[in-house]
Amino acid sequence: MKTKIGLMGIGLDTYWGQFEGLLDHLLEYQSEIRDKISGFGVEVIDTGMVDNPIRAREAASFLASQEIELLFLYISTYALSSTVLPVAQMVKVPVILLNLQPVATLDYAAFNKLNDRGKMTGLWLEHCQACSVPEIAGVFNRAGIKYDIVTGYLQDQDSWKEIQEWVRAAFVAGRLRNNRLGILGHYYGGMLDVYTDLTQQSAVFGTHFEMLEMCELKRWRDGVTTDEIAAKIQEFHAAFDVNSDCSADEIDRAARTSVALDKLVDSHGLGSMAYYYEGEPGNDYENIVTSIIAGNTLLTGKNIPVAGECEVKNAQAMKIMSAFGAGGSFSEFYLMDFNDDVVMLGHDGPAHFAIAEGRVSLVPLPVYHGKPGKGLSIQMRVKQGPVTLLSVVEGKNGIFFLVAEGESVAGPILEIGNTNSRYRFAPGAKTFMNQWSKQGPAHHCAIGIGHHASEVEKLGMILGIETVKIC
Repeated sequence: MKTKIGLMGIGLDTYWGQFEGLLDHLLEYQSEIRDKISGFGVEVIDTGMVDNPIRAREAASFLASQEIELLFLYISTYALSSTVLPVAQMVKVPVILLNLQPVATLDYAAFNKLNDRGKMTGLWLEHCQACSVPEIAGVFNRAGIKYDIVTGYLQDQDSWKEIQEWVRAAFVAGRLRNNRLGILGHYYGGMLDVYTDLTQQSAVFGTHFEMLEMCELKRWRDGVTTDEIAAKIQEFHAAFDVNSDCSADEIDRAARTSVALDKLVDSHGLGSMAYYYEGEPGNDYENIVTSIIAGNTLLTGKNIPVAGECEVKNAQAMKIMSAFGAGGSFSEFYLMDFNDDVVMLGHDGPAHFAIAEGRVSLVPLPVYHGKPGKGLSIQMRVKQGPVTLLSVVEGKNGIFFLVAEGESVAGPILEIGNTNSRYRFAPGAKTFMNQWSKQGPAHHCAIGIGHHASEVEKLGMILGIETVKIC
C-alpha cells in the first residue's frame, strides 16, 4: 500500500470574481505540484482549492478519513488563517507550508507595462504566496500545531529536494508504525545502556513488539529438510564469499538455523528483530544462537534488520536507515586512529551486506568474544563514501534521535571476522567522539550509506521527537 500524502491548496474566494483567470492559473500550479509529489511514489490525496472556512471543514473531514501521514498546504495566493486552522486541528498530522512562487522573479518591466492596475493586481496575487506565511505560522504557533515551511519557486530544485525528503520521512514514519519487531531471548546482562522502555518505544514509533521463544525457533529448526538446507547453502554462496576454512558441518549448522529464522520471521510477520541468548554450555539453544549470524545477516540485507545483544533501540535505528534506502548496519565503536584522524566502527554479528564495499566474507571464528561458543561470522567493510550514523536514544526527557554525517574512508581494518570500517567526521575524531558520547546513546548505532541527517530531522518532526545532529 502506498503512503498517503495530503495536498490542499488555499486561497480567498473573494478574488475569483475580481480577477479573471486567477483561479485557473492557481489550479494549474497546484496540479503541477500534485503530479511532482506523486512522482515520488506516494498517493496524493488532493482536496483542490479550499478558499473559505466552510470548504475548509469539508476538506478536513475528507483528509481525516484518508489516514494521510503528512499534509502539504500549498499557499497559492493570500488566504485567511481561519481557512487553515480548522484543517490542521482536525487532520492531526504535521503540516508543511508550501510557499512556492510560480517563478523565481517577476519580469518587472513587462509587469509595469500592462498599464492596467486591475490586471496587474491579479498577476501580483498569482505570485504573492509569501503574504500568508507569517500569518499562518503565527496562528499555528499559538495553537500548538506542528508545521514547517518550504520556501522557493516551482522549478526550484532545492525546494523539491526538501519536499521529497518530507515525503520519504512520512513513508518511514508509516513503516515504523506498521512494523512488528521481534524480541528473541534477553538483554546482554550488565549492558545498562541497552535496556529500553518498550512502552515508550511503542508510544513514539507505533511499533508492535512480539515476544519470541527460543523453543519456537528450535521447533522450526528441528523441522528443516535436507532440500531446504541445500537451497540455503546456495543462497550463502550467492550472497557471501564463503571462506575455505568454513567447515561443512558449520555451514550446514548455520544454514539450518537460517531456514528456521526465515520461518520464524514469516510466521510472526516481523519487519525487524533484536536477539541475544546464552544458555548452559552444550544445550540446544546454545547450538542455535552460535549459528545465527549468517541467517540474521541475510535477513538484514533483505531489509528485515536484526540487532544483536537484544539492542531494541538499535533495531529501530537500523529499520529507519533501511526504510530510507541507506542499509543500516549494526555497529559500535572499535578503536580510534589518531594519526589518520578516523574512528573505526563495526561489530560481530549481523551486517547489511547490501552496503558492503565489495563482497561480504563468511568466515569461521574460534571464539565469539564476550559470548558463548564459536561458529561462522561476517567480515565486511562499508562502502567508501558518505555515511550517516543514527542512534535512537532514551534520555531523561524521552526518546530522541542522535545523528552524524561522515565519510567511510580507505585504509587498513581489523580482519578478525567482524564488520568494521574507518570513518572520518568534520569535527575531527576527538571532538566527534566526545560530542557523540555526551548525548548519552547506547554504545551501538546504525550506519547507513549516504547523507540522511536532513531526512532524519524531518522524521523526528513528524514523530514529535528531537533530533540532535553532531555533524
